Amino acid sequence: MSAPEIYLSLVVPVRNGADRLAVHLEALRAFVCAQARPAELILVDDCSESAAAQLLAEFGRDAAETGERVTLLRNQENRGKGFSVARGIRAARGRYRVFTDADLAYPLEEIPKIVRDLETGSDVAIACRVLPESRYVMSPSFFYYLYTRHVMSRVFNRVVRLALLPGILDTQAGLKGFTARAGEVIFSRLTVPGFGFDVECLYIARKHRLTVRQTAVHFRYDDEPSTVRFAADAAQMLRDLVKIRWNDWRGRYA
Repeated sequence: MSAPEIYLSLVVPVRNGADRLAVHLEALRAFVCAQARPAELILVDDCSESAAAQLLAEFGRDAAETGERVTLLRNQENRGKGFSVARGIRAARGRYRVFTDADLAYPLEEIPKIVRDLETGSDVAIACRVLPESRYVMSPSFFYYLYTRHVMSRVFNRVVRLALLPGILDTQAGLKGFTARAGEVIFSRLTVPGFGFDVECLYIARKHRLTVRQTAVHFRYDDEPSTVRFAADAAQMLRDLVKIRWNDWRGRYA
């Protein structure tokens, strides 16, 4: 008997975060097991430190012993979120392929919204935190940090809309979904390994006339702050925008 077709692949890039990782892994396991149609979980360990790496390895072994559809991939060196997501999406077998951040800032209950948009004809569906219907929970202890990050994010998005992606209101949300075909088209052409990969991913989608749906979501910032470093990462992301434009001129995305 042939194996059942995988309907949903959930890809999660992981980099450290051992203090909450065990809880998040169990939540991911429960979500995948609760799906009405066959689903798989793909974890991509981006060369985490020993504590997180050990938790991931143990989780992978337990899943293998119980026959769960869990795949653990490990980068031998830190390659970046973009590289890790691309590796996971390309290893996926699902009709629909969704990636989300390991800190679960986007509750797992938001994933079906992304899948519904794919089921109803979109090639790509992305969480959009600035739509009027979107809601968020914020820990007061992170207010200054998150407000500063929000302002910088809006400035960056304005530059992105003017330079590369008119109409896309939120390129950097860590919850995005793709049909199998869209995933193959986009991630086989990806060149940006870091945080700027989101922009390149959407630019390639537009280049190939794939439909992109922006989805209102609930999200939360009640855990430890992101590892994004404002000045250094803002400079790198601007360099990534130049690289994307240069790649396009050279025909890299054809």
